[in-house]
Order: sequence, then structure tokens, then C-alpha cells
Amino acid sequence: MIRALFVSDIHIQSPTDARAELFRRFVLSCQADPPTHLFLVGDIFDLWVADRDYFVSAYQSLIDELVKLKKLGCEIHYFEGNHDLDLRLYWQHKLGFDVHSEAAFYQLGDYRLRVEHGDQMDPEDRGYLCLRWLLRTPWVRFLGRTLPNRSVAWIGRRASLASRDYTTNFKSASDGKVRDKISAHSLKVYADRPFDFLISGHVHVAMDSEIPLKDGKTFRCVNTGTWLKEALVFVMDDGAGRLIPVTDFIKHK
Repeated sequence: MIRALFVSDIHIQSPTDARAELFRRFVLSCQADPPTHLFLVGDIFDLWVADRDYFVSAYQSLIDELVKLKKLGCEIHYFEGNHDLDLRLYWQHKLGFDVHSEAAFYQLGDYRLRVEHGDQMDPEDRGYLCLRWLLRTPWVRFLGRTLPNRSVAWIGRRASLASRDYTTNFKSASDGKVRDKISAHSLKVYADRPFDFLISGHVHVAMDSEIPLKDGKTFRCVNTGTWLKEALVFVMDDGAGRLIPVTDFIKHK
């Protein structure tokens, strides 16, 4: 039986913040009844760069719990967001997780899924899209991998603040307008490659809507919101999906 879980935009700022502890409890609850798939849909950390010891040592205990979950048979996918960068070097090459920097497609049972962080949904956000391109150039990745830890942390936090500034207009719009932009994006990408579910994060607005098509069919458009507002997980088993509070998920384990 396929059972997939999706979380995003946790924005863990330190090993001791409340969201770090809640995420640890979430992972432990997953170990008790392992899902087939866990999708980390970007911005799990408020800052992560490459395989730097600065980040690995800070979050080693949390990483260890995720590795335990993987060893229990859970397939873990981690999508790069605008706060966690150059993930393949550590999370894929060293830990064996599947890392994605763009949208990816999956067939889970009878359902086709498109999963993406969501930071490319607003074509009008040209400043951020330019920054996104810059942060993924080979020379910026080289700097992130080779500069001293303190320099990387400083530059990373500056880039993180710049990313927040660029995406403020999108995220500060009314929830209704943000959902309209997500819906418009979903229709556009559906025309290129159809799917049954689009699951994203980034915009900090929770959403679970049926999007109608001209032929009378529909698809589901899900955004997992942010743990800065309310910690949610999208639980998908045998095609049925529901967006629920993480505390409820943990409670029922």
C-alpha cells in the first residue's frame, strides 16, 4: 500500500527551536509506522548550504532520525527551496536521499503527481527568479562549498534575506490572490504534462482545491503552507489525500 507524506516550509532556524523539536517528533512518529514516501518540499531549514560541517553538526541528531526512517524502507525526496541550497552534495551523495532542484513527476498507485517547491510559480517575480538563477550557478556553488563556515553562513543569511525581500509581494498578497496564482500556474503546467495532483510549498498559504478543466475533469492542487503559521502535513494513501495538523498526525501514532 502506498502512503506518502508531504511537508514544506518548516524554516528550522536552530537545533533548539520549537519547529525543530516538532519535526523530530514527526519523524519519530513516521518511524513507528513508516510511510512508503516522505517528500520534503523545500525550505525545511531556514538556511542550509551544501555539505558544510556548520550545518551538519548543528542538525546531526535530526539527520540521524531521517536516516533511520530511510533504513526502515521509506523513500525520501528532498526539494531544494530558496533557503536550502546545493543539497545534492550531502543529502543525495552522502545520505542517499533523492534531491530535486526542479519539479518532479511520480506515479503513486493510480495517481500522477507533480511535486515542486513552488518558487517558480509567479512569473512576475523577476527579481527573485534572477536571484534563484544566480544562486544555482557553478561559481556560487563553488563559493558555498569552499569558503570558511562563518563566511558561508553570513552570505547564506544575506541570500536568505534577499530571497524573502524578493518574494514578499507574492507572500503578502491576500490568501485568495495567492491561491489564484497557484491555480493559474497549475493550469499552465498541466497543459504541458497532465497530472492528478500538484503539490507545492513556498507561498506560506495552505490550500487543497479541486481545479476544474474544460473537459469536465478536475485535478487536485495542494499547498502545504508553512510551519511558521501552522504545522501541516499532506497525507496521501491509496489516492485519498488530506491536509492535517502535524500534531494530530503525531497524536494518532
